[in-house]
Parts: sequence; C-alpha cells; structure tokens
Amino acid sequence: MTDAVSSTEVFRTVTPHLTVQNAQAAIEFYQKAFGAQEQFRMMTPDGKAIMHCVIKIGNSLIFLNDEFPDWGSLSPKAFNGSAVTIHLQVEDADRWFEQAVSAGATVTMPLENMFWGDRYGKLVDPFGHHWSIATEVEQVSPEEMEKRVAAFAA
Repeated sequence: MTDAVSSTEVFRTVTPHLTVQNAQAAIEFYQKAFGAQEQFRMMTPDGKAIMHCVIKIGNSLIFLNDEFPDWGSLSPKAFNGSAVTIHLQVEDADRWFEQAVSAGATVTMPLENMFWGDRYGKLVDPFGHHWSIATEVEQVSPEEMEKRVAAFAA
C-alpha cells in the first residue's frame, strides 16, 4: 500500500485545465509537441471519453478533458478561439517551437528576439489552445526596458 500524498505536494499553485475536442488526440499531440507525459486518466463509465487526465510538461502539470457540453465544459473550438495563452519558459525555445510546429501547431507569431530579453514566439495547437514559448537571451535592466518599450511603441 502506498502512502497518500497531499495535492499541495504535487501541484503548483496554478494548474491550467484544458478542455478539448478529442482528448486522446490532444494527449498524443502534447506528447509530440512538448514531450508531455501522461500521469493519470479517468474515463467516462462507458469508456468513450476522457473525463479527467493529468499530463506533465517539464515540471508543470496540466489537467485535460474532452468536451462535455451538457456540463458547460466547452473547448476553444466551440467559441471559435481562446482568450488565454499558456506560456512555456524553456531552455531552448527554437527546439520547442520547431517540435510543436512539426507536431501540427500553427505559428501565429514567429520566434524572434524581443525587446524584453526573451526569444519569443506564439502558436495555436490543433485543439484551439494558444501557447507562447520563450527562452531568456539577455537580462534587461528596468531603465533599458523603458527605453526599448518607447522605441518599440514609436
């Protein structure tokens, strides 16, 4: 018998919870795109849909489930888009970005070195969720940031 573990020992303070159409395909995509590892899965009693799944990307956990319209659980595709972006801060943005694109993500903002010091780009996954990927390439002082923001806005 294993000892119970408190959820506060496993989860971070904030855990994204993604609803998708075809959770099985989404899990496979996140495995290819971001190296996700499935931690737990709970199916509906009929075994046809994923009620709850936990995947791990890097050191972070994400909840994932199929759409259940009768319960008000809808994916971004049901709304024709998402107002949320999930951010990945990684060691090699170019590698992560290319891996996601190769797995089927659509580029919405190509990777480039940004004024705030990150190499940064944005994608949309095949399930309608938005992702940003970044690697710090330089540390920018507050004074320098002010100058760069002004130049960017000009």
